[in-house]
Amino acid sequence: MCLSDCKCVASVYGLDDEKPYCWILKSLNFGGFRDPGSTLFVKTRANESYPSNSNNNDSKSRKSHGLRQKVLVIPIVFGMLVLVALLGMLLYYNLDRKRTLKRAAKNSLILCDSPLSFTYRDLQNCTNNFSQLLGSGGFGTVYKGTVAGETLVAVKRLDRALSHGEREFITEVNTIGSMHHMNLVRLCGYCSEDSHRLLVYEYMINGSLDKWIFSSEQTANLLDWRTRFEIAVATAQGIAYFHEQCRNRIIHCDIKPENILLDENFCPKVSDFGLAKMMGREHSHVVTMIRGTRGYLAPEWVSNRPITVKADVYSYGMLLLEIVGGRRNLDMSYDAEDFFYPGWAYKELTNGTALKAVDKRLQGVAEEEEVVKALKVAFWCIQDEVSMRPSMGEVVKLLEGTSDEINLPPMPQTILELIEEGLEDVYRAMRREFNNQLSSLTVNTITTSQSYRSSSRSHATCSYSSMSPR
Repeated sequence: MCLSDCKCVASVYGLDDEKPYCWILKSLNFGGFRDPGSTLFVKTRANESYPSNSNNNDSKSRKSHGLRQKVLVIPIVFGMLVLVALLGMLLYYNLDRKRTLKRAAKNSLILCDSPLSFTYRDLQNCTNNFSQLLGSGGFGTVYKGTVAGETLVAVKRLDRALSHGEREFITEVNTIGSMHHMNLVRLCGYCSEDSHRLLVYEYMINGSLDKWIFSSEQTANLLDWRTRFEIAVATAQGIAYFHEQCRNRIIHCDIKPENILLDENFCPKVSDFGLAKMMGREHSHVVTMIRGTRGYLAPEWVSNRPITVKADVYSYGMLLLEIVGGRRNLDMSYDAEDFFYPGWAYKELTNGTALKAVDKRLQGVAEEEEVVKALKVAFWCIQDEVSMRPSMGEVVKLLEGTSDEINLPPMPQTILELIEEGLEDVYRAMRREFNNQLSSLTVNTITTSQSYRSSSRSHATCSYSSMSPR
């Protein structure tokens, strides 16, 4: 019966109380028991004990094929697992890095406890490899960037020729970063890696002041008088802070419209401390190399006299005149009578017609009392004698009207000498030099043209500065 049943694997035959019995087993998986009076018959293949050579070869072939498959599959699977693990670790590192930068940037922007240290690659990535230029000057170039995907910053890359030592650079950065005032641009971070020196500032949406007071005839960027006067007062407050309220006095050395930035509410913030010098409270500082921008330099820069915070006061006075007039102090596009704005504005001030000195685009819409106050303060600030200039704290009080009435300042010596020599003769000489430079330059591209205009302005301003009797 078992042989005739394909599902039968074994049969059991035995006697129970002398009665025979037979079991047909479909499986050997059963809990057996010992019975000496029974016999188990197990079904086997007919030739299993004597396998043929062909079957043996097939078996060996199958085993070798399976071994080869295992040899190939195991390394592939292991390699894929390692690759997935590495990719996971890299992804986690990048996400963690971004979260860390984001938290640090927010803390730096909000709390400003200390500037954040960036790597050069970080700043390359956040500025898209320094592709979006915001401006240049002050011994560096400024680019727009985004930290942690949402915080806008301005990244200034300092010229390599002026690179500090790493320790000196970080010390200055930490000192500047510790200054907190609503009228100072916040320093969010820095990079000091190999020869790279970069500064990361908060981004100011309205750009620099020069774009708003030196725009041509267009009225899109025209600032009204009230906004201008508030900018002048707030800028003086910012300068007074790092002159008088910091533990170490700081000389900015480069006060000019390009370094006054405006936020979305036109609140001014003094920026670019790249030329700043720290000094003890009771000491002057003799600087061997001229720092700053021609046209805003105090006479002591070219007379080898000690440089004090009063050098910034002089630069602020020149800046204040440009805010009132809405033009460069020396502009060859004007006539011989008024190409030199300080001389012309002083004449209008003494004639009692100060409103004529205000930006013509305002069409006389200004507070005459504030205009007179601003012009008087500006001329006190640009006195040749350092002792005659007010401190920035006194400038703030004078502009805010919290001190007594301002006396009429004497005419600065440099302006007086220009008038005595004859402004018309000076104008003709400078115009000839201006035209000679113009004819010697080939302006085939916009870049060349812009470069020429910048250099000609600087040269004209230098001519004025060099007329100092010292």
